[in-house]
Amino acid sequence: MEKFIDIIDLKFNYAPNDDASNILNGINLKIKKGEFLTILGHNGSGKSTLAKHLNALLLPSFGKVFVKGIDTKNESKTYDVRSIVGLVLQNPDNQLVASIVEEDVAFGPENLGICPQKIRTLVDEALKSVDMYDYRQYATYNLSGGQKQRVAIAGVLAMQPECIILDEPTAMLDPIGRQEVISTVKKLNKENGITVVLITHYMDEAVDSDRIVVVNEGQVAKVGTPKDIFSDVKFLESCQLSIPQDIELVQKLKFNGIKLYDTALNEKECVYMIRNYLNSITKK
Repeated sequence: MEKFIDIIDLKFNYAPNDDASNILNGINLKIKKGEFLTILGHNGSGKSTLAKHLNALLLPSFGKVFVKGIDTKNESKTYDVRSIVGLVLQNPDNQLVASIVEEDVAFGPENLGICPQKIRTLVDEALKSVDMYDYRQYATYNLSGGQKQRVAIAGVLAMQPECIILDEPTAMLDPIGRQEVISTVKKLNKENGITVVLITHYMDEAVDSDRIVVVNEGQVAKVGTPKDIFSDVKFLESCQLSIPQDIELVQKLKFNGIKLYDTALNEKECVYMIRNYLNSITKK
């Protein structure tokens, strides 16, 4: 995968020249084109502040952020950066601007001056991508939380970005809504090839990522695959993060002497490992 976003020694605070109040304190990270990257961290760790730097909503106090080689501090290129990287916010009600679904998704392309025929195509394709095409003429206020968030994602997709940053998109949703949104995000990455950066504190949402970045106290504490990260329980606890239930079960079984030789990342893998263990002791 080619380098897509390059973050170099990023520091940020709302009080210039006051290093003691840094919210981000020396972030170095490279995001690859086409990957599914999850940024994990407890509330107040700096992960959402980092997300807002990726499409120039915030600018570094010190250091650099490059998006496809464009310096985000170059204000003449802000439009270019935001056309490459779209941002989906935590609360969809803060991102929906029209009362009808298809009108809301069309809002961005209309403001770009795209011709109506092209807008129609973009809106239809975006709504189909998030499985909301059949709701195109619904009132946005009649949608569930998960449906609203998918419409917000469609609104970003209609702008044709190469990357989508999702800043805790499921934080205000019920379990069904969370599943709807995460399934949509996975589909966009795997089938459409869109680079996805998911910001979350829900550990189970990260298990299908290509890589996980753990942010703690404004710094990158660890980068690795889901198995690398979730197998280090003590590290996660030190970062005030709880592990998913499936992984916790496997860890407890290991602690109690059950010989399981891997880390399960989901319910299916957990069942498979336990079944294999039971089969092995039955044959003895």
